[in-house]
Amino acid sequence: MNSAEIKPEKQSNQKSSFHFPTEPQEIEKTARGIKIIFKNHILELLWYRSGVVRVIFADEKNFTNDTSPAVNQEPLTPLPFELKYQVEQKPIRVAGQKSQVEINLSPLTLSFFTDEDEPVQVDVPGKAAGWSKNKVCCYKKLRTDERIYGLGEKTGYLDKRGRSYTMWNTDAYDPHVPSTDPLYISLPFYIGFTPEESYGIYFDNSYRSHFDIGHSNEGELFYHSEGGNLDYYWLAGPDMKDVIKTFTWLTGRTPLPPGWSLGYHQSRYSYYPEDEVRELADTFQKKDIPCAAIHLDIHYMEGYRVFTWDEDRFPAPERLSADLQEQDINLVTIVDPGVKIDPEYEVYRQGQKQDFFCRYLDGRPYREEVWPGMTAFPDFTREKVRRWWKELHRQFLQQCIRGFWNDMNEPAAFNEKMTIDEDVEHENDGDPGSHKRFHNLYALEEAKATNSAIKDYQQERPFVLTRAGFAGIQRYAAAWTGDNRSFWRDMETSMPMIANMGLSGLGFAGADVGGFTGDTSAELLTRWTQLGVFYPFFRNHTSLDTRPQEPWAFGEPYTSIIKRYIKLRYQLLPEIYNSFYLQSQQGWPVFRPLVLNFPEDTKTHNLSDQVMLGDSLMVAPIVRPDCQERRVYLPGTGWYDFWSGKYYEGQESYLVKAPLEKLPIFVAENSLYLSSATENSSSFQQDNLILNIYPGQREAEKAGLIYQDDGISYDYQEGKYNLINYKLKQKSDSLEIIINYEEQNYQKAGDYLTVKIKALPAAPVQLEVNKNKIPAGQYQYQAGEFEIQLPAFQNHKIELFY
Repeated sequence: MNSAEIKPEKQSNQKSSFHFPTEPQEIEKTARGIKIIFKNHILELLWYRSGVVRVIFADEKNFTNDTSPAVNQEPLTPLPFELKYQVEQKPIRVAGQKSQVEINLSPLTLSFFTDEDEPVQVDVPGKAAGWSKNKVCCYKKLRTDERIYGLGEKTGYLDKRGRSYTMWNTDAYDPHVPSTDPLYISLPFYIGFTPEESYGIYFDNSYRSHFDIGHSNEGELFYHSEGGNLDYYWLAGPDMKDVIKTFTWLTGRTPLPPGWSLGYHQSRYSYYPEDEVRELADTFQKKDIPCAAIHLDIHYMEGYRVFTWDEDRFPAPERLSADLQEQDINLVTIVDPGVKIDPEYEVYRQGQKQDFFCRYLDGRPYREEVWPGMTAFPDFTREKVRRWWKELHRQFLQQCIRGFWNDMNEPAAFNEKMTIDEDVEHENDGDPGSHKRFHNLYALEEAKATNSAIKDYQQERPFVLTRAGFAGIQRYAAAWTGDNRSFWRDMETSMPMIANMGLSGLGFAGADVGGFTGDTSAELLTRWTQLGVFYPFFRNHTSLDTRPQEPWAFGEPYTSIIKRYIKLRYQLLPEIYNSFYLQSQQGWPVFRPLVLNFPEDTKTHNLSDQVMLGDSLMVAPIVRPDCQERRVYLPGTGWYDFWSGKYYEGQESYLVKAPLEKLPIFVAENSLYLSSATENSSSFQQDNLILNIYPGQREAEKAGLIYQDDGISYDYQEGKYNLINYKLKQKSDSLEIIINYEEQNYQKAGDYLTVKIKALPAAPVQLEVNKNKIPAGQYQYQAGEFEIQLPAFQNHKIELFY
């Protein structure tokens, strides 16, 4: 929901008159870097680990090594390598593992090099660090062929070069066109990419900040913040996956979510009363359409008071939630941060008595109008307030609520600036500051409290959904892209937006399928659902007074097509969950731009309307009305049509037929994806997996892993999971498949594995499993597809000759 149709105050992104340091007064080698003292300012470089250098520039009165809550790591102590200094000669050099920095003191310029002494990123000479009153800045040179990815939730194409953006969490009701900025989430991190060498820079500054990425000067990236210190982390490559892995080490990775949360979610503003929710759930059951969750918007509350129920509309919420769980449907309730000012309202009374709400510096309470009327805002920067907010969730969890949806948490308010007054003071447990500093952190701190409530009181993995956030939000919540519209453009925009969110560490994300504002159409809802199958977070959501957009809203043939694709989501849940496991371990996103997997192919570098799920599956959705075909570019060596098995050579473009019932999906050759053996499952299933293998048309090898656990508890942290390593070896006349259990401590994974080999060029002439010849009667082969069942919890070597 939006707070109001009020445009945010336009923020100038023009370059101010900045000052830059000149001659240093002192140079000091430190245990993990170097410190350079100028008149009234200090520059310090700190090595955190291999390939991570922190750069801090501030006036001497405000200089600090403290970090924002986004940073989740301390520097390694001791460093696992020795720093090498060259300070007697100019320019100064400090060399660590995967990170050499050259410091030219006059004019001040930083240059970052590889271990091979190749320059990767160089400052604009003399503009490495600057200030103007409370503002700080830096200028970075852009390489001729450099692409810029990341920056989180931003409109436009995949490559952000040539654009300018602001980081300031904003309740953005305006249509999400390329000029709409800022949006709800601020992720001040970018990847500078070339096929030869990539790097990342994360600016750990929570004030309003601006990025001019070759917009004013095509060869320069200009960053400035309206407060705080210049404080950034330089992250070495050499490739994008290295950068993402390091950035998510620094700010945290998306933990394994509850398996049910990866299913299909149904929402609108709003489903009420209880009978309507029950009817909705029953209709999903009658029409045999899986549904993991129903979301309740603000109308379930008593007068929009958070942590209350409207007893006329929802007389028995615990029974409702329990009954829905019997249907494999989980209830998720919205929670806004604003607390209605009402002396008879217990939540307000508690917060007021304990002085938990935001105030001005002079002690005056801050009040603003939001949905409930005049509202008080908890100061989430205080540990006591977060513990109180956590406790408020306990009763809802006892009533079988399974997840929480944090909305309006930019924080939004009904005023001209659409947010809290910037002069409001936050206590921050002894390190106070104005809302200018804490605005972008507000949702992060709220999500931290909400996440801990489910984790501690339910002893299960939390599902928290947030509209706003800052770097590090991925540790606590999934996100959606806010109030989009029921336009084809918004569906198309969601792909590069969610992909860049994933590259920026926020990999559990999605967009409102069908569009939130406005009336969707049957064709748009169908095509958007097809794409939504591959979103990490898959929810259909719409606004008040819009036409219905449940899967059956438009009748046939649309209902059957939408149902088919929602079921496809459930069939692919093992593959999706496996990708979430890799994301939790390496930081690599589930929903990927093609450039991440094919960085050498220049045609992928700004390809914004095709995406990949993990390593194997690629989708090319239809994003125009009345369109029955589209151009698809296939990188790499070769691909198979998911539906027909037709083979396509890679590094070519094809005109692909795509009638309404067909989403173009392709599977990379010499690859494997997982699916569920239970085709009609309406819940998360990890048993009796199917390994779908697509052989190559040329000799190649591919290795990967398969992960299994119970999908809900924290038992996996005690070692109760299965980890299977596999290797595919394609030869001219045979295919070898090796399956090795590295860990096998989750015993409820079924009795067998099914191996399906698709698109075989000919019937097998011989099959060997663990060196034993297998007769034809013990496997199936038909029309190019081979299938065999093998006992689970055993290692296997399969050799198929044809």
